Amino acid sequence: MIKRNLLVVGLAVLLSACGFQLRGTGQSDLSLRELDVSARNAYGDTVKQLRQALENDGVAVRSSAPYRLILTREEENQRAATYAGGSRSADYELTTVLNYTIAGLNNAELLSDKVTVRRVYTRDGNNVTGGDQEAAQVRKEMRRDLIQAMIVRLQLLTPARLDELQKDADARARAQAQALEDARRAQDETPQQSPLELPVQ
Repeated sequence: MIKRNLLVVGLAVLLSACGFQLRGTGQSDLSLRELDVSARNAYGDTVKQLRQALENDGVAVRSSAPYRLILTREEENQRAATYAGGSRSADYELTTVLNYTIAGLNNAELLSDKVTVRRVYTRDGNNVTGGDQEAAQVRKEMRRDLIQAMIVRLQLLTPARLDELQKDADARARAQAQALEDARRAQDETPQQSPLELPVQ
């Protein structure tokens, strides 16, 4: 018994020395200290759990933050991965795609991307109720994976990187405004042709 406990402790120390962490433990390396998070489905499970995960990692989630994460669309799909005749079991592939946008000052869009999670599960054709419950459980696990994938994406966004994206967005906005102004000025300076006057008969 003591040998087994020592072995478990030894393995735990060895794995932690290699940088291994169990999923859901430890702090992530988010350099963002504050972020506004919103979604089209403001009361959906994904946005609520993402806010909680960010707060657990020390990020202040508030509307006054200079940068905003907007979950624009979450789409769930299911397709048969294998076909089985009669009432036999069949494999199904579940997919969840989360589209998001990062916005900065003046609501400038800094970047737009998506994260995707896929999972295959076996559904028992003889147990429809159990199959539905299993699918719901798999979806819950996929949502956790989706949030973790989103956190990993946010880890790549340092304040310096966001400042760079903001400068690019500001430059694009200035160029568009200048192009519109040039077009308006050109139209104002173009002499308007008088309507053709027809001789009175």
